[in-house]
Amino acid sequence: MTKLQRKQEYYRQLTLAKKALKSKHFQVSFYHFENAHILGQKHMYRHTLSHYYMLVFGIKTKNSKEILGQISRIIASIFFTNIWVPVGNTGGSNISPIKPIPVRKELQKYFLK
Repeated sequence: MTKLQRKQEYYRQLTLAKKALKSKHFQVSFYHFENAHILGQKHMYRHTLSHYYMLVFGIKTKNSKEILGQISRIIASIFFTNIWVPVGNTGGSNISPIKPIPVRKELQKYFLK
């Protein structure tokens, strides 16, 4: 898959996540935000945008752990995206921000060269 296809899938996942969040399907929403994070984490704007929407998720669900976790991750994404990112990391505050994770099976095709 090309970088363009990865970018398009990133925005598709983000759209699915926002629609699910608006409909209060919180588990589905966060899953798609995680997918967007995985797809966008090597691009500073998309990486940071993923964390921003996870912050919005935390605010809407009144999850203080997610809110605090995402604030620190937004700052880190701005400073570290171009240096190093833990590939496959889902980006939520329930996972260490420096832990690489195997890319989800349904997203692996976007990482093949």
